[in-house]
Amino acid sequence: ERMETTSVSKLFICLSIALLLGTQLIQCSVTYDKKAIIINGHRRILISGSIHYPRSTPEMWEDLIQKAKEGGLDVIETYVFWNVHEPSPGNYNFEGRYDLVRFIKTIQKA
Repeated sequence: ERMETTSVSKLFICLSIALLLGTQLIQCSVTYDKKAIIINGHRRILISGSIHYPRSTPEMWEDLIQKAKEGGLDVIETYVFWNVHEPSPGNYNFEGRYDLVRFIKTIQKA
């Protein structure tokens, strides 16, 4: 279980960095030295906060993301509410406030 938690943590860090840096990820160096994340040779402490996209409308996302950035967040995380994305087996919903791809793209643009 410990190894699984560590793997999940590493995956979370990688995804967070990808969202933080967006398309600039290709142009920079990201490493980890068991003490800190190092971006382009500089240690960074990333401040993360959560926005639950289904609890607001897509029209609100840009403003919420901007306020999060102004409040000092470097990384925005979210929980994927799979029970609303697949309300019954084989029946998927990624429309409106459940449009996860649109939410992530909105974060990347910010």
